[in-house]
Amino acid sequence: MNMTTAEAEINGINLHYRVYGEGEPLLLIMGLSGNADWWDPRLLKTLSERFQVATFDNRGAGRSGKPKGPYTIAQMASDTVGLMDYLGWNSADVLGMSMGGMIAQELALDYPERVKRLVLVCTNCGGREQVLASPEVYALLTMPREGLSQEDIVRASLYLLFPKQFIEENPDKMEEAVASYMTAPIPPECFVSQLNAANTWSCHPRLGGLGHPTLIIHGDQDILIPPENAPVLAGAIPDSRVVLIPGAAHGVTSMYPEEVAREVLDFLT
Repeated sequence: MNMTTAEAEINGINLHYRVYGEGEPLLLIMGLSGNADWWDPRLLKTLSERFQVATFDNRGAGRSGKPKGPYTIAQMASDTVGLMDYLGWNSADVLGMSMGGMIAQELALDYPERVKRLVLVCTNCGGREQVLASPEVYALLTMPREGLSQEDIVRASLYLLFPKQFIEENPDKMEEAVASYMTAPIPPECFVSQLNAANTWSCHPRLGGLGHPTLIIHGDQDILIPPENAPVLAGAIPDSRVVLIPGAAHGVTSMYPEEVAREVLDFLT
């Protein structure tokens, strides 16, 4: 799979990005603390056979610049449209995962002409309308990180992304995931800045104005952003439909990359 990797100066910081394949543009936006290494290679390979796919590290994450916070979702949407300008993309189909789905919604709302179609994966609309994770799950997400190694943090976080049985039955896949998640890890202060951006954002009252065809994909075992958020989004976005993937958790794109890719390609083509 051919890949071009580079950096672009956007909004005063360097954004690390990667481009795969040829064709119509498809922009992938990663979630909280993640970076370009977190996308499953099987998903990228399948999508890049039909599209020119771009991935990037959000501010604070991976190999991108790490300015002092606070951050906002609107700010990260501005970073995203700046990258599109840099790539020469007037518009693109956009897939956002988790916090990346929040950025994708903000992008479509603030810059509607830049987005063709939306794919929202395991995300929510923020605010009062969102369905929150349990206190136990949120406690694991925000656990104190002092004194923990990066590997300790990553291995604990696996339980937020995958069902316990899946973790136990797929040790090789879990080791691949650990290796990916430990590549260019986010600094603690930038993690907090991204988390606060997600926690203080909401867009539900504006979603009725979205004119973009939208596919909402969610795992029915997601404990981090519960699947009940999918019908909330679908009820607010006029031209939208939901695909629930049985047995999948928040890490749906890693658990079932072929199925996610098939749903995305069916929708976009």
